[in-house]
Amino acid sequence: MSLAELVLERGIKSGESDEGDKETYKRLHWKGSFSSYLELVESNPLIVRTAFQRIYDMVISYGHEIIEDVRNEKIVKYRFFQDPIENGKDAVFGLDEDLTNLVDVFKAAAQGYGVEKRVFLLHGPVGSSKSTVARLLKKGLEAYSKADEGVFYTFGWKNENENSEVISCPMHEEPLNLIPLEFRKGIEEKLNSNIGKNAYRISIDGRLCPPCRQEFREREEKYDGNWRLVLNDVVVKRLILSEQDRIGIGTFQPKDEKNQDSTELTGDINYRKIATYGSDSDPRAFNFDGELNISNRGMVEIVEMLKLEVAFLYDFLGASQEHVIKPKKFQQVYIDEVILGHTNEPEYRKLQSNEFMEALRDRTIKIDIPYVTKLSDEIKIYEKDYNKEKVRGKHIAPHALEIASMWAVLTRLDPPKNAQLSLLQKLKLYDGKVLPGFTPENVKELKEESKDEGMKGISPRYIQDKISNALVNPKVDAECVNPFMILNELEDGLKHHSLITNEQQRKQCRDLLGIVKEEYEDIVKDEVRNAISADEEAIGRLCGNYIDNVKSYTQKEKVKNKFTGQNEDPDEKLMRSIEEKIGIESSR
Repeated sequence: MSLAELVLERGIKSGESDEGDKETYKRLHWKGSFSSYLELVESNPLIVRTAFQRIYDMVISYGHEIIEDVRNEKIVKYRFFQDPIENGKDAVFGLDEDLTNLVDVFKAAAQGYGVEKRVFLLHGPVGSSKSTVARLLKKGLEAYSKADEGVFYTFGWKNENENSEVISCPMHEEPLNLIPLEFRKGIEEKLNSNIGKNAYRISIDGRLCPPCRQEFREREEKYDGNWRLVLNDVVVKRLILSEQDRIGIGTFQPKDEKNQDSTELTGDINYRKIATYGSDSDPRAFNFDGELNISNRGMVEIVEMLKLEVAFLYDFLGASQEHVIKPKKFQQVYIDEVILGHTNEPEYRKLQSNEFMEALRDRTIKIDIPYVTKLSDEIKIYEKDYNKEKVRGKHIAPHALEIASMWAVLTRLDPPKNAQLSLLQKLKLYDGKVLPGFTPENVKELKEESKDEGMKGISPRYIQDKISNALVNPKVDAECVNPFMILNELEDGLKHHSLITNEQQRKQCRDLLGIVKEEYEDIVKDEVRNAISADEEAIGRLCGNYIDNVKSYTQKEKVKNKFTGQNEDPDEKLMRSIEEKIGIESSR
């Protein structure tokens, strides 16, 4: 069967395969009258949730579990951040406590406790998964809008010239915004009388955007002020969020200031239509397609938010506090959307020290997204990218990813104040290992004395780059990539690491590599000791290794380590340990 035949057989084209596809298409593209929409709202008030309520409900819809950390404290782990939508493609590991803080902020915003008037700012070092969290939320909203529990609607206007065409609202507004202000209170009371005690209270706060306001006025004039007849010209339709189609989800990122202006956020004049409508202040001659416009009812991600010029940041003051934006030559326009920015530490310090940005600081809620400080979670990050399915033709030796992860985590930890505790032991305690003389209370004290841990150190991206180098290095002909190869790549890369600014930092990283190598040697010795006791071939190889070392020792030569490729002194510890086993005293 050819690929074309397979595609046709599977019915990839929407609505052409079977009845199930047709029903799904109809369900996702439902259209109806305004009165039909009111019946839907009366039966399911969740339809009119705000953007903040919808994003919170989306996260908790995937469920959660209560886990205990190394301090014996209970933490909520939301399954949504394991990326069930794409089977873990964008899963976030080891940040359960920080992500719980983010979800708590969403919950407070959903309840209307004032947090919905803020910009949410993910703050952390480079490569700490800030962008991944934002991508997950956008992906989740898209999927949730297609599910029955996430259903919501927008509207358009019947075209008087062509009955089949609908003039869609450019900002995907809530249909209840069509109800005049003086009639809203009674309708709100009616809707709220049918909802449960713990359900969201319905409040119709929105205002029509300029194009819809003009359509409403023209039709109101046509029907002699009877707004109920105006609503007969309204077509309500289901709203499916899509970042690709710029519907309810937007992304804005800084560019060269000469090639970017604030109209990218709030829309711009359509000069081709000015000749038709006669004025650049006519709503029909304006494109309401800025990122804040098209993100209405959903979410907008502001990439590297604090790298933006100050002129751009002014738009977020009204967008967050008053939920309005100001397009050029138009009144303030109401928006309902989650504004999620992310930034690195240097830019955030710059914001704190800038007295002219006091208004933005006051409207910002910072959520820290640090590096992972738990070894087992750091290993999961690399196992996702370097597994048998992705790495073909080469084998990654046991402990290779573990050793690389160990070094990465060590660079992020603060030296313990307890002189009896080494940095490596601290790493093991954080990973849940049991060490003599230390309890969960001691771990809690360690966490409290180093509250900024994870906000510095080596990024996972650097580790990924060096593992990749080890896998494709043409100088290494081995089919197996062992920990020494990766450690060599990590050490070589320190010479040119862009985020290591002085020799002292470089020396600290090299010293930690030495600690990791010693730990790996101890791990290997334990495993070899256990393996040799039951493997005759291994005993033969060990004897051969012993003879090579004795020969080099007596002839005062170096021994070449076939794993690291380096010439080393004969291993006296190895020779002595074997001689002790066979009863040869040190004096002989």
